[in-house]
Amino acid sequence: HVQLVESGGGSVQAGGSLRLSCVASGYISQFCMGWFRQGPNQGRKAVAVIDTDGNIGYTDSVKGRFSISKDNAKNTLSLQMNSLKPEDTATYYCAAALSRGGWYPSSALSSARYNTWVQGTQVTVS
Repeated sequence: HVQLVESGGGSVQAGGSLRLSCVASGYISQFCMGWFRQGPNQGRKAVAVIDTDGNIGYTDSVKGRFSISKDNAKNTLSLQMNSLKPEDTATYYCAAALSRGGWYPSSALSSARYNTWVQGTQVTVS
């Protein structure tokens, strides 16, 4: 079981960029990890996920703008967010789950798949 500490986020104008980082207390090489977000009066939804083999999934609305990366040596998950839009405004959460093997995008992009969550950080785009 790992603990996650998130950093980054903040306020930015539309078209700008932000980078989120999530550092784990232990090794993450055997963990699938992802970024989720929750806007006002909305459920928590996947943004980007990455598994232990480097398979990556993005929600359609962020494809071409966001990039997820995982550095096993530094136990760090990152999300580079470019060309930000007001609709990207939300609380962003880092999440982790032990790998079960195989790549199943629909499962990987489901919040139910993950059992370790961070407290969340606010991203506001105006």
